[in-house]
Amino acid sequence: MVRELGFMQATLAATDYPPSSVHTLVELGNRESLTAVELVALLGLEKSSVSRMVRKLIEAGEIEEVPNEQDARSKKLQLTDQGRQTLRAVDAFANQRVGAAMTHLSPAQQQAVSEGLGHYAVALQSQRLGTEPPKVTLQIARGYRPGIIGRIVEMHACYYAKVANFGQPFESLVASDMAELMGRLHNPRNEVWAALDGERIVGSIAIDGEGEEGGAVLRCFILDDSARGQGAGKRLLAEAMRFCDECGFTATRLWTFKGLDAARKLYEDVGFTLEQEQEGEHWGGRITGQWFVRPGPGNPPI
Repeated sequence: MVRELGFMQATLAATDYPPSSVHTLVELGNRESLTAVELVALLGLEKSSVSRMVRKLIEAGEIEEVPNEQDARSKKLQLTDQGRQTLRAVDAFANQRVGAAMTHLSPAQQQAVSEGLGHYAVALQSQRLGTEPPKVTLQIARGYRPGIIGRIVEMHACYYAKVANFGQPFESLVASDMAELMGRLHNPRNEVWAALDGERIVGSIAIDGEGEEGGAVLRCFILDDSARGQGAGKRLLAEAMRFCDECGFTATRLWTFKGLDAARKLYEDVGFTLEQEQEGEHWGGRITGQWFVRPGPGNPPI
């Protein structure tokens, strides 16, 4: 990135200025005005280096000093008309270079680049300042959304290949089951929820409400590795259980297997209890299958 975007060169973005000067013009354009002290903090440079750079940009006619209404002892820096014109040229150069590169990526890859760079920039800033990065708040969205079937299958396949060595038969089964369930969402007793990081699906849970004797089945509860430890699992499970209670299902059941202790604790915290265990061969491995049940509202424990 440093090489392709020109940061190794003496000047940047088709200007006559080094990267630090171009960055200064961009920051002033974003904030309209800054004091020299604020500029030092933003750029992470020595005060003397910033002073020399500011002086050169003033002499070049790109920025100017104006009175500071909050503090008469200091002045603020802002772009001149020439500076705003230079900034427009910088933006056009950046948009052309980055935009041309992004055309080689799929929409999903473009989204991944945008979100990844944003997260990385925040992490780098937190490291430099010695602060904790802000917590990412994941959104919980109800109902079908484009791409949810594929993401549910992908998250299941990747996770269970790692923890249980499940392969193609398991992935194919999940794909078939999820496609079939999503085709029945018109029935108000069936529903799906997704955890979203921006527009990216990073978790899911579904309720199949067409079970036997008025019961329901909890299905496709999964989190992407990037979403673990943020409370998304609890929130997804809470939404699903609220739905089950509102629908008045006699009971909600789920199947899992022994060893997934973190998930089991989440299930037990919302009222599920172990109903049955059975060891057997599944998708290329020997596991102990487990059936959990949660009674519906007003029904005695099973």
